[in-house]
Amino acid sequence: MLIKKNRHGVRQMRTGWADGPEFVTQCPIRPGKSYTYRFTIQGQEGTLWWHAHSSWLRATVYGALIIHPALGSSFPFPKPDSQTALVLGEWWNANPVDVINQATRTGAAPNISDAYTINGQPGDLYNCSNKETVVVPVNSGETSLLRVINAALNQPLFFTVANHKLTVVGADASYLKPFTTKVLMLGPGQTTDVLLTADQPPKRYYIAARAYQSAQNAPFDNTTTTAILHYRNTTKTSPPVTLSLPAFNDTNTVTSFSRKFKSLRNVVVPKTIDENLFFTIGLGLDNCPKNFPKNRCQGLNGTRFTASMNNVSFVLPSNFSLLQAHSNGIPGVFTTDFPAKPPVKFDYTGNNISRGLFQPVKGTKLYKLKYGTRVQIVLQDTNIVTSENHPIHLHGYDFYIVAEGFGNFNPKKDNSKFNLVDPPLRNTVAVPVNGWAVIRFVADNPGVWLMHCHLDVHIKWGLGMAFLVENGVGDLETLEAAPHDLPVC
Repeated sequence: MLIKKNRHGVRQMRTGWADGPEFVTQCPIRPGKSYTYRFTIQGQEGTLWWHAHSSWLRATVYGALIIHPALGSSFPFPKPDSQTALVLGEWWNANPVDVINQATRTGAAPNISDAYTINGQPGDLYNCSNKETVVVPVNSGETSLLRVINAALNQPLFFTVANHKLTVVGADASYLKPFTTKVLMLGPGQTTDVLLTADQPPKRYYIAARAYQSAQNAPFDNTTTTAILHYRNTTKTSPPVTLSLPAFNDTNTVTSFSRKFKSLRNVVVPKTIDENLFFTIGLGLDNCPKNFPKNRCQGLNGTRFTASMNNVSFVLPSNFSLLQAHSNGIPGVFTTDFPAKPPVKFDYTGNNISRGLFQPVKGTKLYKLKYGTRVQIVLQDTNIVTSENHPIHLHGYDFYIVAEGFGNFNPKKDNSKFNLVDPPLRNTVAVPVNGWAVIRFVADNPGVWLMHCHLDVHIKWGLGMAFLVENGVGDLETLEAAPHDLPVC
């Protein structure tokens, strides 16, 4: 099976060849072969992760990537007594590649997962794993740094620890002004660092995660994965203290949580904008091709599910990677006419959207940026088919989330909401259901960089695009040459 790996969130300054997404920066690693990625981490500290970026292989091919403070430096908070990575995953009782391939054949939504996991184990609420629940040991009075990663394929997740407060101190390898919460919400691709002090009676306490599901009437895995916070010298057979998690559709809790995120210190946010972009994001329905039998069009009303940005459903090439085609001047692989705004302005979050807007065009369209361009993107959710919270991830960059809101973005009233002092720096933004988010960054990393929804079913349907960032002046503003052993198609 072909495979490639992505170091999710690593900026890859001038080393885009090591980014990893299939047919974007490289061709897949061939079956039985190996490939060594070479890159330098610059200016990042905290929790990231790595994963496969081909088909649905990342359902099981993933892990934590921890960037510790440099020698001689320390955390911007008291050094914790212990550190634990908790990687949230999603499990199918089938080959995940078969699951998405079946959906691709039928045009329907893929089967939902059978379980969620914490560090690979579903936990004791599932019959299959009640004896193999992950245990996190702590000493009374000590503080642990929990590095929480949502590696689930298609599901935003709530996370909590029974009877314990969580102090959020970082996200996506960037430090935050600390704030206390009982519940986290992480979209797929996002990481959150929290401090937990073992200040409760010495017992065993559940750690748990379950779905946040914002798409109305869409089926989802409504199970709960658990681990156990175990105070040392406590009887291992004692039942864990139980907990409660928000309702699966509790958007109010998600909104309250996300609005608390602020950078640890005041930051330099681009004030003057060179490229002001407006991207609609959402689902769609392709009409059934005339040569397709009915069993290949099992989406809504005999259609096939699709997805798009600005009405373009992204199609990956198959013979060359986009970066290879760009660097070598290979024609016919992509175009650079991705639209800066949707082709039609409409009531994006309304309930009476014209059916004519449900079917996007397919294309391998990139958006070209000159080196040093100051970019603002409004990411606008749409109610085409259904609205949903979309975790949008940009490769090769961190960006400032300067504002979020609900309804249709209106610059006349919403620009006043921008936080240009201490907005959070992230690589994945959870665009609110039936809402919008505004991000800003400087295009200072040359190469071809994928932007996509991190619900993997959506990128398979085409919810993505890519930026082509041109070289600047001199070696330090120029993409490095391709490695001699880069996998070939």
